[in-house]
Amino acid sequence: MHIHEEAVERHVLAVLVDNEAGILARIAGMFTARGYNIDSLTVADISEDHAVSRITIATNGPPHVIEQIIAQLDRLVPVHSVRDLTESGPHVQRELALVKVAGKGENRIEAMRLADIYRARVVDATTESFIFEITGAPEKIETFVGLMREVGLVEVGRTGVVAIGRGPEPA
Repeated sequence: MHIHEEAVERHVLAVLVDNEAGILARIAGMFTARGYNIDSLTVADISEDHAVSRITIATNGPPHVIEQIIAQLDRLVPVHSVRDLTESGPHVQRELALVKVAGKGENRIEAMRLADIYRARVVDATTESFIFEITGAPEKIETFVGLMREVGLVEVGRTGVVAIGRGPEPA
């Protein structure tokens, strides 16, 4: 028996929707019902009259699954448009994380040194702990969190990915 494994790709989708009750639940339900995973999900009201919201979804899967996700999102009634930022060209994506680290002595010094290297900002400090704020690409956040595990990571809070296509055209 020969098993064919497909390459799994990470994609960031920008979805414009009517700003109405239940739309987020419908989108999450669509993912759940089909066994798709949402790695990150952020929502923001983007219109002056509060009628339209932008949902940014980070997900992954083989190309045919990503195509299915896009097609199924596009069929939902309150969805205006779905854009795969990963496929449509250059885009900028960022995430914010709050990272709590506890430690004394050398671990405390090392945490501060790493925070400086990664341009993380101290937003709270006690004699036994720090809370760092770090923004950047998800990979940068992952690396920073991994390094902090070695010096006393206590807790992490992450916002999820926000992304926008480069150039003059809207998503």
